[in-house]
Amino acid sequence: MDELRMVRTMLDKPAPDHVAVAQGRDRLRTAMGGRRRTMPARRTLWMTGGLGLTAATAAAAVAITTTGTAGPAGDRSAGPRGGTPTTTLSARSILLAAATEADGQADGVGAYWHTTIVDRNTYRVVGGGYTVVEQGQHEQWTPSRPGRPQWASDRSLGARPAGAADTAAWQRAGSPGTFKVAVPGKRLAPMTLSTQPGKASVDRAPLVDGDKVFWLGRNVTMKDLRALPADPQRLKAALKRWYQGHDTESSSEPMSSDLWLYTVAQGLITEMPVTPKVRGAAFRMLADLRTVTAIGRVKDAQGRPGTAIAITERTKLGGTIQHRLIIDTAAGRALGEELVVVTPGEATAGLAPGSVSSSTTVVTQGWTDSAPTKPTGPQRGR
Repeated sequence: MDELRMVRTMLDKPAPDHVAVAQGRDRLRTAMGGRRRTMPARRTLWMTGGLGLTAATAAAAVAITTTGTAGPAGDRSAGPRGGTPTTTLSARSILLAAATEADGQADGVGAYWHTTIVDRNTYRVVGGGYTVVEQGQHEQWTPSRPGRPQWASDRSLGARPAGAADTAAWQRAGSPGTFKVAVPGKRLAPMTLSTQPGKASVDRAPLVDGDKVFWLGRNVTMKDLRALPADPQRLKAALKRWYQGHDTESSSEPMSSDLWLYTVAQGLITEMPVTPKVRGAAFRMLADLRTVTAIGRVKDAQGRPGTAIAITERTKLGGTIQHRLIIDTAAGRALGEELVVVTPGEATAGLAPGSVSSSTTVVTQGWTDSAPTKPTGPQRGR
């Protein structure tokens, strides 16, 4: 019986509270150097999972074969094997190819900018000696005009053993339907995950200050986003005005200008309703960063083929982490990102070098004229 079918036949335990799971997921990603997706403005999160920026990754003009992989994370490589000739690409070439495709796309605006994202996070089971992967699906509807609310839906898709060895250990433990997993941070209690999917919670809230839709180094309006320059140098200058030498999430965490710029630009590329030409400019801007490396052809966590670029970061709790951005160059868009363990730390203890500790995949993205009509979760105003 395959692993997925086993998960479907597990004990029917109630799913954990989606807020607690989302908060634990955010703490894990932050500990590993990932920047959680946030609300447009810097105020208390009103929904699970957060909105806005995703984890940091970067790029550099370092040539590497398109079939290159690194450890277990490279097992999803889509490149040819054996003696097949390989094509050498640089990160710059990858990004410029994506930019060219983005430039040719049609632009348009609807009532809401809609994204569907699936997060996957890896945890060690407390006292279990094995690893599980928890998945969560998040949808966001951002209004194109002030006066409309923003909407978000969050749902846990359940947890399962991460691999064959983990599945065997889980079976030896009696195939439990829930897992108690460690969450990085001082004095934080373990979190309970379930193998069963949870119920979706649909939340609604007014825009921050009545018109702010995303955080882009500062709170920005939809008008601000749509007016960003389509020239890479002008775009870089516009973004760097807000760089102050620290992390996008914490003023106490130093961050290099390249990593900060990539963190902001990566969120712009993957989640924000900028024009196609601005997305192309963002790819070109990143192509000029000297801290970029090319990984080559891979598959994202959804199994879709793409080409990855990366940057390596040393974190306080996560050890040394490689941030990978996976790009569909033919479509001129980002498929998502992965955090890959290079040297394990406190938050990644028990994970082998080369393991994917977490990933974010963009499943759908585009304009729509409809949004949910029935909130089932917290609401902030009308």
